[in-house]
Amino acid sequence: MAPGILGKKVGMTQVFRPDGTVVPVTVLQAGPCVVVQRKTAAKDGYEAVQLGLVEFIKEKRVNKPMTGHFKKADAALCRFLRELRLDAPEEIKAGDRVLAGEFQVSEIVDVIGKSKGRGFAGVVKRHRFRGGADTHGSMCHRAPGSIGSSSYPSRVFKGMRMGGRMGNARVTARNLEIVEVNADDNVILVKGAVPGPNGSYVIVRRTGK
Repeated sequence: MAPGILGKKVGMTQVFRPDGTVVPVTVLQAGPCVVVQRKTAAKDGYEAVQLGLVEFIKEKRVNKPMTGHFKKADAALCRFLRELRLDAPEEIKAGDRVLAGEFQVSEIVDVIGKSKGRGFAGVVKRHRFRGGADTHGSMCHRAPGSIGSSSYPSRVFKGMRMGGRMGNARVTARNLEIVEVNADDNVILVKGAVPGPNGSYVIVRRTGK
């Protein structure tokens, strides 16, 4: 059994359960994937599988070392590759396919993606600071205020919340319930939101917690 699957975020919608309750879900195009490399404790020091998302890619977009890497596993060329650890040795070998049908409804998974990049953002948007007064002569509306003392310690502590790059970071949405699985179209519907914009790559991993 594969520890997870690779895919793309399609978008959000809602589905109705048999009792009539509405559930917000994220549609994920999960797979088909192929095992490009199988790592073992005897050879590599740990158990893991390298998965590749099967999708169209021009041969000239893949360099010679990676082309040989795919040929060694007798796998199709892949644009998106990720490695997933295995808790115990599994009967998985290079060339095996991983499909959405391996997941079950009501199964709990973690979805890993890259959040939307917001560019440079100030403290009000980035850290939800309240900001200063709007009236009474205030000239400090969206500034962070004091960031340290002058006499002691006379420096700015590491980790001080300030303006900077916001988003475009790896985010894990944990313990999401699988609401529906469409094995024919390799589609998985998970409850709730998933990080990243529509069309971005995601990793659906079986939760370990």
